[in-house]
Amino acid sequence: MKWVVLVIVVSLGAYTYLTLHYRKESPAFRPYQDSKNRAGVMRLLSAGFQRVTLTAQRPADGAGVPEGAKSVATAGGLPAELRSTLLDLPLLPASITRVAAAASVSALLAYPIQFTCALADNKRQLSGAELYVKDNTLTLVPTFERLDGELLARNRESVVHLSIPAGALKPGTYKVTLVGETASRTWTLQVN
Repeated sequence: MKWVVLVIVVSLGAYTYLTLHYRKESPAFRPYQDSKNRAGVMRLLSAGFQRVTLTAQRPADGAGVPEGAKSVATAGGLPAELRSTLLDLPLLPASITRVAAAASVSALLAYPIQFTCALADNKRQLSGAELYVKDNTLTLVPTFERLDGELLARNRESVVHLSIPAGALKPGTYKVTLVGETASRTWTLQVN
């Protein structure tokens, strides 16, 4: 019996060493998800869009961002061209009610945006944001995810802080649209 135990211990030791020494460090290949992501990127590029993933946060304090851009309400929903290009449509806020953003920014600096949005129900939570750039049009898409089980958000209004990274925008004049399901906001941005 002691020989059986010895063989098992030696085999486990050798297996553990080989697994840890030769293990691939990057995430495992997920055929369906990786192929779907690649197809999504190819569709965006062929339609002329560039996608930038943004950090989206819910600020704890009332510290705002520099204002100056005059935003106006527009019809909600994703633009038709972007809507037909995306494979999975994101879960959007019901409406964008207020935007605080600068009217101009240097191309070398990050561009902060703070907005208030109304949610359709208390079962949604902020998960991120995407920026789609095509020509001189910027489409900001805040994304939400459904809360599972009995979890509920505290209220149906959410303040969100986005930041477009430095160097993501080339100098020029852009029309920026922050997308909601039923009501969006748009303004003009000058990048120097």
